[in-house]
Amino acid sequence: MFSPSQLLVFAGLAVSLAECALVAPANKGVPATISDPADFNGTTTDTSAIASTAQQVDQKSGAPTDVAPNQPVADTTVTAVDGDLVNATVASTSRRSLTGAASHLSRRNNSNYELVFWGTGTGPNDRDASIEGTAYLTYTVVSNATYDIDDCLAKCDSVDGCVFANLYYEFNNPGLDHQFSEGSNLKCALYADIHNATEKTNFGGQQLYPAPGGLTYIQQSSGWAAKSLVDPATPSGYDLVFGPTNGANNAPGYMGFAFLDKYDVDACATLCNQRGADPVGGACQYFNIWRAVVNGVPTTYTCSMYYIVADESTAVNYGQGSLVVTESRGYKRQNIVVDGGFEGYTCDDEGDDVPFCFTASYANWQGTSPAGGTFDASIFNYQPYAHTGSAVALLGSAFDFDSLPGTLAPTQSLATHSGASYTLQFFHSSFYSGQVDEANATLAVIWNGQTIDTLHPGFAQWTPHQYTVTAKGNDQLQFTGGNAPAYVFVDDVSLYPL
Repeated sequence: MFSPSQLLVFAGLAVSLAECALVAPANKGVPATISDPADFNGTTTDTSAIASTAQQVDQKSGAPTDVAPNQPVADTTVTAVDGDLVNATVASTSRRSLTGAASHLSRRNNSNYELVFWGTGTGPNDRDASIEGTAYLTYTVVSNATYDIDDCLAKCDSVDGCVFANLYYEFNNPGLDHQFSEGSNLKCALYADIHNATEKTNFGGQQLYPAPGGLTYIQQSSGWAAKSLVDPATPSGYDLVFGPTNGANNAPGYMGFAFLDKYDVDACATLCNQRGADPVGGACQYFNIWRAVVNGVPTTYTCSMYYIVADESTAVNYGQGSLVVTESRGYKRQNIVVDGGFEGYTCDDEGDDVPFCFTASYANWQGTSPAGGTFDASIFNYQPYAHTGSAVALLGSAFDFDSLPGTLAPTQSLATHSGASYTLQFFHSSFYSGQVDEANATLAVIWNGQTIDTLHPGFAQWTPHQYTVTAKGNDQLQFTGGNAPAYVFVDDVSLYPL
């Protein structure tokens, strides 16, 4: 019978013998330890949570009774995050106008409107109601002399993002009657989404004059919508992938969702940029924004975030129950690093089921070895070694000829802007040689000649790393490390504008 200590000795001997038999990567070796596959398939969109939260959130509003007209349009507000109702303003770092040009429903030209519903309520016992709906912007008042439709629509033309105007009289409001300088009670409420008569739910009823003064009431509430709409401007640092369609993404790499009080692609991009890194997939690389219509009424604007770039093939969520998906668009972050996944390096021999080849350099990346070193930095096209795809970079002598560190760098300087901030992300692993021989694995991350971090991970499965860097323009990025048999793999390198 062996004692526990004897068993540990034999176990250590077995590991050592196994690792002595390790075949170098250049000889198509099999890792001593198999890497755990990334759990991408278990992170698909949580459509049920989005739908149930949409039934709870209330984003409807209209022109207030106690606020002067012509107020600035408020910044976009987050009303829910991952199922929890919140109330937070989006602090955009790249916004042109969170309430303006980024809005999805923008006119092609001015004064191009159509009547959606005509106002009623013209007598003492005949009342109407104003709109309470999503994406309220601001309100103005127009002359009491006539039912001034043209001036109301001209105001909508002048407010970025406005596509719908609700014109109505509001009576028994002392602010409109006496206090506000405009001296009119004909209100023109502006929205960044189109509404219908079923949303006329504000009948007044506020006691604004001291009793026995009458309660507020609404008459002649009409609505006009812009006839012709255009796509929103693509957010800075992103590319449009698809849209608009009536299907939202149901895709892997899902990181969560937020509801916005307006359809605002810039705000959604900001949320993606600021989303915390997923422990498996890293930074947000893609978002899907869409408009939820419940029972025919615009209800909220969903921003779903992903660490895997999706496309229209997974935009198959058309809604659940009374919720219908509309105005769905997908955007991916622009990667400043050319070919950050090394997929530009391919094998000439396509006959193998799993191609295998390697090189010290190719068009997009170059590996260099110090004096006396051989293939201390290289690029492999071999799917079993890669994090995603088929290609990956290796630091450490590919033939196990030496124990010197290699250096990996893009062949061209990065097309950055001086003074701008970026998120640098990459994935690394050091599992190839097993627990013992990977103990001395190291990796230095170098930005413009300065080491921003030196990792001593030892044995490690695929792990994302993320840093914020400031550009000088035409920046240089390098990875240095590996000392065979303590191999370090690097994959999926990205540099995203913030």
